[in-house]
Amino acid sequence: MRNTYIQEKVAKVILAIFTLLIVLVLFSILGGIFIKGLPALNWEILTQVPKGGYYFGKEGGILNAIIGSVYLAIGASLIAVVISVPTALFIHTYLFSFPNWQKRIRLCLDVLWGVPPIVYGAFGFNLMLFMGWPTSLLAAIITVAFLISPVMIRAMDESLQQVSHGLFESAVSLGFYKGEIGYKFLLRQTLPGVATAFLLALGKGIGDTASVLFTAGYTDYIPESLTEPAATLPLAVFFQLSSPIPEVKARAYAAAVVLTIIILTISISSRFISKKLSKNKIA
Repeated sequence: MRNTYIQEKVAKVILAIFTLLIVLVLFSILGGIFIKGLPALNWEILTQVPKGGYYFGKEGGILNAIIGSVYLAIGASLIAVVISVPTALFIHTYLFSFPNWQKRIRLCLDVLWGVPPIVYGAFGFNLMLFMGWPTSLLAAIITVAFLISPVMIRAMDESLQQVSHGLFESAVSLGFYKGEIGYKFLLRQTLPGVATAFLLALGKGIGDTASVLFTAGYTDYIPESLTEPAATLPLAVFFQLSSPIPEVKARAYAAAVVLTIIILTISISSRFISKKLSKNKIA
């Protein structure tokens, strides 16, 4: 009895230590970014595009990268939703009686989920060459949409798996078509999961660097059309952090603070919205 008690205490201490280490790592990363970035963060850097001499420490800001990131993430997320919702519903309605095919599709999605973003970037670059496109916001949006679609589909799929099979069978027995069941019943039941998947994909789209490195290009201006190059916050951090000028490096950390705040806001919002939408589920 005493040995069991000791083992329990030891296990509790070990688990607590590892949990504390994770928390410390998180706060160390956030603390390092905020300590270095907050002093350089001001209204000018948030509301202006880079001006002459900006990369030598003179006036200007990162508004071009903020707007570019928002355009990119929203565009890619909307395309991914258009792809993901029908795919997830197809898996759970038309393949309801074919569990082996469901498993194969999920395996393919898991493989796509695990593909490094740089590979998607190379795919987007080759697509650009094939289509004769220049580096542009459109090319980056398409590339990031392909990157986040497997994540979104699997998140929706996991949410749909929580729906009782009895609901589907009851709807079939009442004479509803499978398409109607998907959009009228299953989608309503999984709205919290769909919203969460969208916001998580939005955060991933804003924070991704490798997949847009070859496709978005970089510009000091806010893109006015889909065919123009676009700056993003991750690339702004990357390019400015490699500068030998201290003022420019400080701005890189300021951009990292803005990026971190945006992603944290999206993560917190996803939980809040998911909780609100859960009230609309069929009892």
